[in-house]
Amino acid sequence: MSTRIAFLKGHGTENDFVIVPDPENAIDLPPAAVAALCDRRAGIGGDGLLHVVRSAAHPEAKDMAAEAEWFMDYRNGDGSIAEMCGNGVRVFARYLQRAGYAAEGDLAVATRGGVKTVHIAKDGDVTVGMGKALLPEGDVTVSVGERSWPARNVNMGNPHAVAFVDDLAHAGDLYSPPPFSPASAYPDGVNVEFVVDRGPGHVALRVHERGAGETRSCGTGACAVAVAAARRDGADPAVTGAPATYTVDVPGGTLVITERPDGEIEMTGPAVIVAEGEIDADWLENAVR
Repeated sequence: MSTRIAFLKGHGTENDFVIVPDPENAIDLPPAAVAALCDRRAGIGGDGLLHVVRSAAHPEAKDMAAEAEWFMDYRNGDGSIAEMCGNGVRVFARYLQRAGYAAEGDLAVATRGGVKTVHIAKDGDVTVGMGKALLPEGDVTVSVGERSWPARNVNMGNPHAVAFVDDLAHAGDLYSPPPFSPASAYPDGVNVEFVVDRGPGHVALRVHERGAGETRSCGTGACAVAVAAARRDGADPAVTGAPATYTVDVPGGTLVITERPDGEIEMTGPAVIVAEGEIDADWLENAVR
């Protein structure tokens, strides 16, 4: 290992990431190292880490190398491995553009959740294909204190309960998971979105992400909210043949979500690189002992 390791810091609607470029997959990043780097007081700080590797150089991505040159080896802030992060893919694409590995236009990025289509626009925004939503049947209720609301069950590869409320303050502090029923609806826990209307095709949310508490942005959550809002408003692109687009304000910014008639969902938003530097490898070694 060299004495110093290059890194960058970026965010998408304030969902922030440590970026470690490693085209040949030569840097060992055990969970403890990732957690140390993402520590906001003793490390660089981030909600997660984007390990940038050529697909052909990573055993989990070799089969996708023909479709996508680059693999987003995504890690959660606690060091655990995750399949996909919508905000992270946008920042990953922005890094590839900055480094000269990608240009404006279309790009394919390999993830543990499959190959994702990405479009880097001239205005700087990045669009990511997020796949299709599933809408499990059955009534769901979420609660905060004395208040309860019906919620729409939406699955974006991870589970969401979307509740429309009169005031986002009604969501409370969101430190603890909001209670829901029936328990059988989400046996492994759920991300809960509280949503208010801002105008036609425009909503705002606060979200409790399972295992994390309230976060500044949740890409899959914004997609789930857009789908729930469309169905509430009587719009189903598969039926009407017309796409449904919603502007979704998250605490960290704004995302635009479009559901196409074929069911595919696209998320568009900013991706910003804010800094770059070097990690002291001796510090990192000591941090994981």
